[in-house]
Amino acid sequence: ERVLGEMQALGFPATELGSEGYLPDDPSELLGLLSAHDLRLLAAFVPVVIHDRDEVAETLSQVEETAATLAAAGAEYFNSAPVVTWDWGPRRPLGDDEWALAMEMFDRIEQVTSAYGLTQVLHSHVGIIVETADEVQRVLDNSPVQFVLDTAHLAVGGYDPVDFARDHGDRVGLVHIKDADMGIAERLNAGELSLMEAVQAGIFPNVGSGDLDIDGVVGTLEAGGYTGWYVLEQDVAITGPEPEPGYGPMLSVRASLDYLRDLDGRLEATS
Repeated sequence: ERVLGEMQALGFPATELGSEGYLPDDPSELLGLLSAHDLRLLAAFVPVVIHDRDEVAETLSQVEETAATLAAAGAEYFNSAPVVTWDWGPRRPLGDDEWALAMEMFDRIEQVTSAYGLTQVLHSHVGIIVETADEVQRVLDNSPVQFVLDTAHLAVGGYDPVDFARDHGDRVGLVHIKDADMGIAERLNAGELSLMEAVQAGIFPNVGSGDLDIDGVVGTLEAGGYTGWYVLEQDVAITGPEPEPGYGPMLSVRASLDYLRDLDGRLEATS
């Protein structure tokens, strides 16, 4: 209730689903909760195992169940996140046969999601099988699946998000906006920090205060005709007591929103 209330106060029109169990699974209950805060459901981050033939049936069953829930709740996007194992086991090199199955599975997931009126978008992400620039490029070259252009996760994986927006704008189905501290990203990539430790250290600072060219990404996408959603993600790890009302992550989100609200003026000044 507090988080949704803060989102409402900040003027957000929609939200993604969040971690499993955070919001209700029942579509009618979910719709009631969101509408009470003037919000609608846009998408969900959905872990899937797509490289392991032993998991094909389970994956497609879970995709069907999740897609039905999302569609009933009015969502538009199904954000596929191909994990190594269901419990987010550590990354390892995949063989050619595993990659071939993964590409096939994007198509099979697309058949399910499209039947429910959802757009499948691949979310490259730290800790999954599509993390690095080479892995992103491999999917670009071998599958027509659309992408979530997540500015920070692309950058941490070694793919400049401005380059992605310029070279593959036609593959962008959804955009996640967050900034990154690339110094902390280097420590994460070197194995010195886990992802949670990196978040606690501030790898994803307020938008506009990190190392990424957020204006360049948005300007490039807009110039290329992108008309989809931009989702602000402000990853914050609270390590102490719960902040008092009006404080905590809400302040970081407000700072990021203030930066983004001024973006049109900055783009016009440089055009």
